Amino acid sequence: MDKHALWKWLLLIALTSWSLALVVPFRQKVKLGLDLKGGTSFTVQINESEIEKQIREENKDNKDLTDVKVRSLVSTAVQHAQEQAVEIIRNRVDALGVAEPLIYPEKHNRIVVQIPGLKEADRNRAAKLIQSAAFLVFSIVHEDNDKLVSALFEKGLAPEGFQIGPSASGGRQHEVYRRDKQKVTDEAMTKEFRDRMERFQAPPGYRFLLEEREEEGQKVYTPYFVKQRYELRGDTLKNAGIEYDQLGQPYVTLKFDSKGSRKFARITADLAPGGAKNPNPEGRRYLAIILDDRLYSAPYIKTAIYGGEAIIEGNFTLKDAQDLSIVLRAGSLPAPVQIIESRTVDPSLGRDSIESGTRATIYACILVVLFMGVYYMVGGLVANIALLFNILLLPLGMMITAGIMGLFTGATGAHIGLPVLTLPGIAGIALTIGMAVDANVLIFERIREEQWLGKRLGPALEAGYTKAFITILDSNLTTVMAAVILFMLGTGAVRGFGITLTAGIMVSMYTALIVTRMIFNVIVSRTSMPQLRMLSLIKPTKINFIGWRKVAITISVGIIVLTWGYMVARGMKSMGNLLGTDFTGGSAVTFQFSQKQGVEQIRDALAAVDITDVQIQYQKEMDKNGEYLQIRSAYGTGDKIKATLSTGFPAADFKVLSEDMVGPQIGREMTTNALKAMLYSFIGMIIYIAWRFEFSFSLGAIVALIHDIMISIGIYCLCGRQINMITIAALLTIIGYSINDTIVIYDRIRENMRKYPGRNIMEVCNLSVNETLSRTILTGSSVIMAVLMLLIFGGGAINDFAFLFLVGTFTGTFSSIYVATPIMLFLRSVFKKTEAGAPAR
Repeated sequence: MDKHALWKWLLLIALTSWSLALVVPFRQKVKLGLDLKGGTSFTVQINESEIEKQIREENKDNKDLTDVKVRSLVSTAVQHAQEQAVEIIRNRVDALGVAEPLIYPEKHNRIVVQIPGLKEADRNRAAKLIQSAAFLVFSIVHEDNDKLVSALFEKGLAPEGFQIGPSASGGRQHEVYRRDKQKVTDEAMTKEFRDRMERFQAPPGYRFLLEEREEEGQKVYTPYFVKQRYELRGDTLKNAGIEYDQLGQPYVTLKFDSKGSRKFARITADLAPGGAKNPNPEGRRYLAIILDDRLYSAPYIKTAIYGGEAIIEGNFTLKDAQDLSIVLRAGSLPAPVQIIESRTVDPSLGRDSIESGTRATIYACILVVLFMGVYYMVGGLVANIALLFNILLLPLGMMITAGIMGLFTGATGAHIGLPVLTLPGIAGIALTIGMAVDANVLIFERIREEQWLGKRLGPALEAGYTKAFITILDSNLTTVMAAVILFMLGTGAVRGFGITLTAGIMVSMYTALIVTRMIFNVIVSRTSMPQLRMLSLIKPTKINFIGWRKVAITISVGIIVLTWGYMVARGMKSMGNLLGTDFTGGSAVTFQFSQKQGVEQIRDALAAVDITDVQIQYQKEMDKNGEYLQIRSAYGTGDKIKATLSTGFPAADFKVLSEDMVGPQIGREMTTNALKAMLYSFIGMIIYIAWRFEFSFSLGAIVALIHDIMISIGIYCLCGRQINMITIAALLTIIGYSINDTIVIYDRIRENMRKYPGRNIMEVCNLSVNETLSRTILTGSSVIMAVLMLLIFGGGAINDFAFLFLVGTFTGTFSSIYVATPIMLFLRSVFKKTEAGAPAR
């Protein structure tokens, strides 16, 4: 009798109560990700080069400032800028009146902004507010600005994309610039283009800026030569508001703090007629008001302003004026920021994802429970009780796992608490239900072997748990290794999947090794049950698996050559055929529609608005009658695609369900991280398996994993699917599952090598594969049940994940027998020959 039994039961009750307290009531305690409740996520990056530019400008007279010192100052300034930006962006988003936005810093000078339930009409407004750095500065306009500008018009000089035209206002300048969109489109006016334009005919130390205003319903532009070095920054701003002029036109009011008021008074006093920098009583000097490198106005200074107040005039709509005042009131960021990634999910798609994900999880659970109950009878009932505790304890496991991973991986923004539940997280829960029975199957099959030797229930349980423990530990630790790497290098929902998978594995080890043993101890002490009765559909076999290795490897090589040849041919046409937006960058918009349109018709409509490099694909859910349209194209074209389909196909009634915009930089980083994840997983497993077994064992396992990845990706792409970060999550899970299966066989080989020291190694391997065959089939069956439910009912990205993992389940089982073991045998013989042939020392 276990003398610690009481404490173990009390601990189980305490842990279960704690875990339930984390999620009850569910609607209040569990936070859903944007892919489940709908909303928009932005990834914002701080412009590090702008900070470096500011530091060099402020210290240009310091001759002791080296590049090394500049980099050090920039690093510190960027960190402070990120901290400031989080709070300032939070203030701006709060001003929009949205509920529970999630804003946190990320690595690489980034900030993640998640806004739930955001309507499509407000997304562009939110993006503009977030991206507006509110980098407000006041700069002096060149003292001879009027002469310089007049000379431009006299010589007929205009910057690229503009042309000279008459002014209808009859103001101090009778000519203005107007846009020439035939030469330079609005999309072509990037930041790089504007940087070049600032140098147009500008004297040294000045930049060429255009003030935009409206005349008779058309935009016109007035040029100014503005000093590059600013006189006053907006960080001294105390408040900003809105007022109206006599014609009802809104303008923005500014109020400086005491420090800013003194500086503003000195500047205006110096520039006013008769001032220190404008001694001519009739002289006109202008002060440029610049926000995020855009010239809002350049008013003529008539007199010194001592009250610390100023105004920004322009042809504002009320909403424009409100947004500008929000940005200024919330604070000025220390540097400009840029949205490099955005993802949007419609709430209706989120609700559908919850329903499909929950349905898949419930069905998976029912199938696994029935399977275990029928096959293992009383043992299956015990395993199902453990599975129930597995589900109940999972929230606590997820909280602990998220905290530990955040602590040791240095994940910015990590906190001790229940992580946000995402659609891949639901998939992780369904998958852990299927994989959780693996430990129970290992234990029960060991108990069956001990009972065949004539042992009664008590001794059979003791031996079964003892012999299964090391196998369960080795196989699960390698899977956890892959999940941790997934968390470290993944982002967003993929990281959530890594947490769920890791937590599920750790909790299942506790329930399988501790909780089931506690229940069996009660059965042994309170009943006279002699043995555990189990079905035995898979009888002991004596199949010569290793003898078929050449045929099996030939089949594998044939599949790899066929599928990868197709992949290469498809990729040569366009990498967008193989890689998703996560890796290539670009825009991906998914539409719901009431009337299906022809692909070529849509392609022609998009080509008419200069969108030519585009992938158009209809997608159908396996368990639904509905069909979606996904269009992938170049970065930043999402808005134009939506507008084109809305106006060009009114009968289709296109509705945006989701939209992803991934910048090229993010795409490159995700590609790098995906390759790193694979590499780190391989290195970690080589080291661990070599430590636990032999080096030949670890190389055999890695060759098998490469085999699984190549076949899985090949078949996946052969079916017309694209590789994205969810795919990488599936591949790493396949790696974990496959190595799990391989280690079970390796562990039995190691055990039998000790048990039969004089026996031929090939015979030992065959014996070991045959002895573990029932476990391989039973575990594979339970996982396949869960994955099939995900494939049929999961929907969306989960369908891709489930399809790939289903393929990987079969290839992983196949490779553990026909690749890992034969390669290990071959390398072991090579190493032994090398050692035998080495010269004696």
